Formats: sequence, C-alpha cells, structure tokens
Amino acid sequence: MVRKMFGAIEAGGTKFVCAVGNEDGSVLERISLPTTTPEETMKEVFDFFDAFELKAIGIGSFGPIDVNRQSDTYGYITSTPKTPWKFYNFLGAVKDRYQIPVGWTTDVNAAALGELMKGAAQDVDSCVYLTVGTGVGGGAVINGKLLEGYGHPEMGHITVEQHPDETFEGFCPYHGNCLEGIAAGPAIEQRFGQKGHLLADKKEVWEMEAFYLAQALMNYTLILSPERIILGGGVMKQQQLYPLVREELVRQINGYVALPPLEEYIVTPGLGDNAGITGCLLLAAQQLS
Repeated sequence: MVRKMFGAIEAGGTKFVCAVGNEDGSVLERISLPTTTPEETMKEVFDFFDAFELKAIGIGSFGPIDVNRQSDTYGYITSTPKTPWKFYNFLGAVKDRYQIPVGWTTDVNAAALGELMKGAAQDVDSCVYLTVGTGVGGGAVINGKLLEGYGHPEMGHITVEQHPDETFEGFCPYHGNCLEGIAAGPAIEQRFGQKGHLLADKKEVWEMEAFYLAQALMNYTLILSPERIILGGGVMKQQQLYPLVREELVRQINGYVALPPLEEYIVTPGLGDNAGITGCLLLAAQQLS
C-alpha cells in the first residue's frame, strides 16, 4: 500500500523551508532557500515539489496574510514590509500549480499546531506558540483548532507598558514600541549596542526583556486561557530568560488568577526549530480529513 505524501511550505521573511512527508508530520525530504522575490523563490519551490506526487500541501506563511475565506484577497500575503511580496496571491499560485487541497495559515499558527500535535503540548488541547527573534509573532490552537477569524493573531504588535529604565523608542515601523518593536532581537541590539548572544552575562538585559515578555504572556493568559505557552525563536536561545519570565509573570498577575505550575506552563519548543514545518505537514494532512 502506497502511503500518502504531503507537502509543506514554511515561508519565512528570510528563508523558505519546503518539505515532503507523511500524515504524522514526519519529514522525508526537505530544502531551505532564501526568500527573495515571488518569481525567484516560487520557481525553486515548484522545482522541488514537481518531483513528487502529493495529496495535499500545507502552507504556513509570514504575514500579515488574509485568512478570511469570504475575502477577495483570501490566500494573499497582504501589508508585509517585504515589498515584492505585498498582495501576492500565495495560495492561488500553489493551487493553480498542483490542483490539490492546500491548507493556509500563518507560520506561527503552523508552529503552534506542530507543538500541540507532536511537540511540547501533546498532552493538552490548547497552546500559544510565541517566537521571539528578528520579530515577534504568535499563534494559537484553542480546543484543537487554529485560532483564526476575520483575521489571524498578531501577538507581536500588542501595546506594552514601558520599563521604568527604558530609553529606547522601539523599531516597529507601524507602532514604534509595541512588543515586537521593544522586545525583538533588533530592539536588544539597538538598545544595548550588541547582539543578544554577546550580552548573555548582562542580567539587566534579560530582566528588561522578561518584563516585556511577561506582560505579553499575561495578556494571552487572561484572554485565551491556554493550557501551555511555548516560547521559541533566536532570543529564547538564552535559557536564562525562562525563569525570569516565569517570575515576572507571577509578579504581574499579582494573584488575580491561578496559574498552572510554571515549569509546565511556560516551556521550550519540543520540536526545536522544526515546529513550523511539522505543523505545515499536519495542516496538509488535515485537508483530507
């Protein structure tokens, strides 16, 4: 019996990861290629997938994207700062090429799905996945379903209170000192003059970072009540951040609601850097169910 083969596209602002695998999210073959223009990048994507007979494809894309099925631009990347990709009909291009079912969501929603089904949240029904790197983005699976509605979560662009010692104005071109603008990797570098990995022994750097991240986690906790929060991305490679974020979350919640055991509530990704591509494969498999 021939097993069904599925395709996965994890489309990031810097690189695309494409893979083929099976219905349980296992990767059989993969490639990584730079994100340049739609014409150049998608040619390489199609060259890869043309070698396989696929049943469905799952796409997790950088955003903002249009996930509203009633919209004229459903399946498009929309107001991205990556100018060549603005209002690119990503879903339409893939469907036109292969004429098979295609799942469509954000890259961080795909990562949340991967972690819920195969990673650090396998034992629960809901989770938030937050990536903190060159930007900040978050996705959620609530009661086993991806969180989407008129749009999709933009967890990196919430407003946060400024740290008492803050002097940096933020780098987000849309909001200045939103969570992404004040807590992503470039904010750390611009504030302190060095990349985060060179500041590992500077406690004040990570205490300030924890102050901002804990605010975000408090908001997600109070609004979504997830059973687990998974923190990934390059900034979170600084393992000293996890206990600081947990402690700061307790301080900010201030006893208002009960929290699960913190070492089980705020965790590292179970799938490491493979959460997104795994989630895309699982999303592809869901298109046939």
